[in-house]
Amino acid sequence: MDEKSLKHVAIIPDGNRRWARAKGKPSLEGHRFAVEHTLPDLFDAVQELGIEYCTVWLLSPENFSKRTPREVQNLLRLLKLFLRRRIDEMDKKNVRMNIIGDIDNLPEATQHELAYAVQRTKNNTGTVVTFAINYGGRDEILRAVHKMMHEGFEAKSLSKSNFSQFLDTTHLPDPDLIIRTGGEKRTSGFMLWQAEYAEYAFVDTLFPDFSPGDLKTCVDDFLHRQRRFGK
Repeated sequence: MDEKSLKHVAIIPDGNRRWARAKGKPSLEGHRFAVEHTLPDLFDAVQELGIEYCTVWLLSPENFSKRTPREVQNLLRLLKLFLRRRIDEMDKKNVRMNIIGDIDNLPEATQHELAYAVQRTKNNTGTVVTFAINYGGRDEILRAVHKMMHEGFEAKSLSKSNFSQFLDTTHLPDPDLIIRTGGEKRTSGFMLWQAEYAEYAFVDTLFPDFSPGDLKTCVDDFLHRQRRFGK
């Protein structure tokens, strides 16, 4: 088997705050390290492995409602800094940026930063890096139903394929491999519809320490699995 049999890898990056606390640092430092070091290294590794699509879950709706406003503001500020510092590099590396989630309910300044990154890289033909921001699986399905109702779609015409057209991921293939770092063994509702036949890798490593070597280990394990797709 070769890497082309793995088209789309998605990552649930858990453990930033625990990583920071273990080092006696504020929680924000875990997120900062992940944004400044872990993510860029992983995106390079994804390209080197020849993986066409990589999705990273950055923020869920619950993050916005259950964390303090200050922490949310700091996370959005880190996102903005990442885009401003890395977008030139990602553009030169032929990466195409994509965003999924309830973007309309993000601060206007954040929406502008995301829109610029998408527009700047829209003609690139390399790896598609998707940030899932203010994204939740149930929320996505509800928004898809609302879109269908708004467009007057008839329920009797509904099928799996045309329902997928109303999801955030309409232009993405379903994930082949979903990796969750940090030792937790749950999906937290990530890509509920799309993950029907995805393979999972739950690793104990906290996300800031999740290296390209760890990614390669997950990919190698995936490539040795036999995917049955219900057969």
